[in-house]
Amino acid sequence: MTDPVHIVGGGLAGSEAAWQCAEAGVPVVLHEMRPHRTTPAHQTDGLAELVCSNSFRSDDSEANAVGLLHWEMRAAGSLVMAAADGAKVPAGDALAVDREAFSAAVAARLEAHPLVEIRREEVAGLPPEDWTSVILATGPLTSPALAEAIRAETGADALAFFDAIAPIVYVDSVDMSVAWKQSRYDKPGPGGDGKDYLNCPLDREQYAAFVQALVDGDKTAFRDWEKDTPYFEGCLPIEVMAERGPETLRFGPMKPVGLTNPHTGGKAHAVVQLRQDNLAGTLFNMVGFQTKLKHAEQTRVFRTIPGLENARFARLGGIHRNTFIQGPKLLDGALRLKAMPRIRFAGQVAGVEGYVESAGLGLVAGRLAAAERLGRSLAPPPPTTALGVLVAHVTGGLAGPDADFQPMNVNFGLMPAIEGPAPKGRRGRVARRKLMTDRAKRDVQAWLTGAAAEAA
Repeated sequence: MTDPVHIVGGGLAGSEAAWQCAEAGVPVVLHEMRPHRTTPAHQTDGLAELVCSNSFRSDDSEANAVGLLHWEMRAAGSLVMAAADGAKVPAGDALAVDREAFSAAVAARLEAHPLVEIRREEVAGLPPEDWTSVILATGPLTSPALAEAIRAETGADALAFFDAIAPIVYVDSVDMSVAWKQSRYDKPGPGGDGKDYLNCPLDREQYAAFVQALVDGDKTAFRDWEKDTPYFEGCLPIEVMAERGPETLRFGPMKPVGLTNPHTGGKAHAVVQLRQDNLAGTLFNMVGFQTKLKHAEQTRVFRTIPGLENARFARLGGIHRNTFIQGPKLLDGALRLKAMPRIRFAGQVAGVEGYVESAGLGLVAGRLAAAERLGRSLAPPPPTTALGVLVAHVTGGLAGPDADFQPMNVNFGLMPAIEGPAPKGRRGRVARRKLMTDRAKRDVQAWLTGAAAEAA
C-alpha cells in the first residue's frame, strides 16, 4: 500500500488537501491539535471551522476573481466548495454559509472516506523523518512549538500580522422598525431574493458620533513584541479604519450606495449591514466590523447604532496574531520547502489570505503531493488561472524571492494581462475580466484533463 501523506492542520486548507489526496487514491493521516490544544480564535474542535467570517465572498465567476476561484475549485472536485454549496445562506451576490453546517459537512465526508485517518494530536516540532511526504496547513495560528521549529530549520523569521473578528447578533434583537432588509442594488445571490442583508441607517450626526466613539473606545492593548506587527489591509479593525479619517467608513463597510430606506423613502448618510450567519436565520454577522475594542466597549458602542439599541450578541469581536512564512524565499514552485522538500506548505501559513484562497492552495498542494506519491508528473496550474496565480504569489513566481512579500487575496491584478486592445472605461474592464475568466476556465480544465490523462 502507498505510504500516507501526513497533513498537519484540520482547517480549510488541510481538509481540502486531505480530500484531494484521498480522492486520488493516496492514504492520508490528518493531524489536528484541537481540542487538546486550542487557539486564541477558534471556538470549537470542528474541522474547517470558520473563525473570522462566514462569507466566501462573490460567487460571480465571470467578473470577480474569487468567484472564478470558486468555479475552478468546483471543477476540481473541491470538498470545501461542495460543503459550502450545501450549507449556503442568503447573502446577496456572495456565497455565505452556516458555519456549523459547513464544518459538519467537511468532517462527515473526511471521516467517512476509507483512505483518511484523523488523529487528534499536536505536532509540536518538525514532522518525524519517516513522514516522507508532509503538508503543513497549520493556518495563521500555528502552534508556537511548530512555528519555532520551522524558523530554526529555515533560518528565516516568520512574518506576522493581526487579523480581527466581527461580532454576531441575534436577529430577533434587531429593531426592524428602524432596520430593513435589502441587498445592495437589490441584487440577489445564491439562494437569495435581493433582500439578504439587514441594514441599519445612520444620519450625518449619528455617523459622526459613532466614528468618534470608535476612535475614543477602550481597545485591546498589545504586548511589546506585538506593537510593530502590521494589520492585513483586507481585514482592518473598524476602529483602525475610523482613525484614518472621518469619511473612511462611508467609503468602506458603511457605504450607503445601492440602498433605499423603506421607512423614509430616502438615502441614509451611512449604513451598517448585517449578513445571515446560520441556516436557521437566527444569527447575523456585522459585515466589515472586525474589531479590537474590548468586549464591554463593543456592547456599548455598537448599541448606539440605530436598530441595534437592544442588540444581543452571540459572539463579540476579537483580534489575533497571524503568522506566515516568506514563501518566495523558502518554497519551490511546487510549494515544497527548499531546505526540506518532503514538506509542503498550504493555506494562510504559506502566505495567502482568505478562506477560499487557503482551501485553493490546499487543493493544489494535495494534488501535487498525491501525484508525487504515485510517481506521476504534475506541474502546478498555470498562472493564468486563479489557482495557479495563488501558487505563483506564494512561491515568488510573480515578483521574485527578494520582493516585499505580504499575504494576498486572489485578484485579477495578479494574473497576466489579456493581449490586444480592449474598450476603455467600465465597459472595457468588464470585457477584459470576461476574457480573463474565459481563459482561466479553459486553462484550468486543460490542467485537470492533463492530470486525469496522466493518472489513466
